[in-house]
Amino acid sequence: MAFVVTARWVAKKGEEDEVLRCVRELIPASRAEPGCRFYQPNRDPDDTRTFFFYEIYDDEEAYAAHGESEHFQRLGFGDAIPRLESRERWFYVTVE
Repeated sequence: MAFVVTARWVAKKGEEDEVLRCVRELIPASRAEPGCRFYQPNRDPDDTRTFFFYEIYDDEEAYAAHGESEHFQRLGFGDAIPRLESRERWFYVTVE
């Protein structure tokens, strides 16, 4: 069983390029985390303010470690998230 997170971020008007910059910087560091199995941000082609994340971690603890990582603290909480209009997350476990 793995821990799955999906998230939807909507950037404030005029902030979408800065959010995109943060997302691009998060990709390599997040994918390199020991408990990360899959990390794929996406951008809505019709509404470039909207980002969708699909993430798979070994377990909930690995996801918590992602949120506490230096790169997510700096780029996520410190830079991208303050530029958002909304942020939603959903949590799942895989069916084996």
